[in-house]
Amino acid sequence: MDFRFSEEQQAAVEAALAVFSGVAPDSVPSPSLVAGAVADDFDRALWEKLAGADLLSLLLDEEFGGAGLDAIALCLVLRESAKVLARVPLLESCAATAAVQAYGDEELRGEILRRAGTGELVLTVAAHGRTGHDPAELAVTAGRDGDLWVLDGTQTAVPWAHNADFVLVPARTSADRTVLALVPRVHEGVALGEQTSTAGERLGELRLESVRLPGRYVLDAEGGWPWLRDLLTVGTCALALGLGTAVLGMTSDYTGKREQFGHPLATFQAVAVQAADRYIDLRAMEVTLWQAAWRISTGAEGALPVSGDVAVAKIWASEGVRRVVQTAQHLHGGFGADTDYPLHRFHAWAKYLELSLGPAAAHEEALGDLLAAHQLG
Repeated sequence: MDFRFSEEQQAAVEAALAVFSGVAPDSVPSPSLVAGAVADDFDRALWEKLAGADLLSLLLDEEFGGAGLDAIALCLVLRESAKVLARVPLLESCAATAAVQAYGDEELRGEILRRAGTGELVLTVAAHGRTGHDPAELAVTAGRDGDLWVLDGTQTAVPWAHNADFVLVPARTSADRTVLALVPRVHEGVALGEQTSTAGERLGELRLESVRLPGRYVLDAEGGWPWLRDLLTVGTCALALGLGTAVLGMTSDYTGKREQFGHPLATFQAVAVQAADRYIDLRAMEVTLWQAAWRISTGAEGALPVSGDVAVAKIWASEGVRRVVQTAQHLHGGFGADTDYPLHRFHAWAKYLELSLGPAAAHEEALGDLLAAHQLG
């Protein structure tokens, strides 16, 4: 078996490295030093560079100006973005456009996809539910009124909501089915409340009151929301892997130069053992991520549904990235909390990624349910 990435996937990584090479994690104020969000908008200059490198259209078919690549390619690019804490809605916009491509009608695809692939339109996804603890698909109701759909409800912690053009919202119908509604940010009945993430990024509480949408803006094909949720989750795992890789590199550099008792910290056995444990965490995060992304990309069968592999990847990502940043803080000593040094910023982002789309415990419970329902062996 050949486990190497394809030439097209490797080309996407090379393009990402070129775009992210000049990005500084400290490009905005520290979240520790400001009361609210660190900035009102995402990094528009970087967004234009991503569009120019065709990295916003990775998952789109050639007829829409895309590269026709898969979830693996997207995760490879996301991994590189997290190494520099890139402040762009790359995951959310790419995942939402992929959902429109897979489940939208011809008119909607023509209206959205090319413009999203060039960065002209920005999409995001409301995936955290009403409180952040309940299923996202239960937070909003959707009903028919003639040719229109009517939406009511609230979604919390929507990333980049104040700056996106559309928010893709899962909603529940009276027939107990989940649809995906593409809600314009500026629309009658749509209101946004101010929220801030642990990383200091601006979030939105999306409030929908009798929001009426034409039928083409609602993706009602079966399986759309589970597929999108899995893609968002593996993308989050890729971000955690990239962040953890950068943090372990910072820790290696610091402990190799910092001396105690006349010797570099890295030569002490206790330090080396802790760093080795975190390296093992990263390798486990990596292998479970690629397994889940491969299942999503290929539709390959397995002993469990694809959601099982996604759950395993998220468990490792959540717990692994937490352990990596905690060990880094410990080995850096006081430098870990110094706002003039970037490690504290990586720690804040790691906490957001750890809890995003469900902490490890929630995915352990889901995995247990899957194991109980599917006889193995």
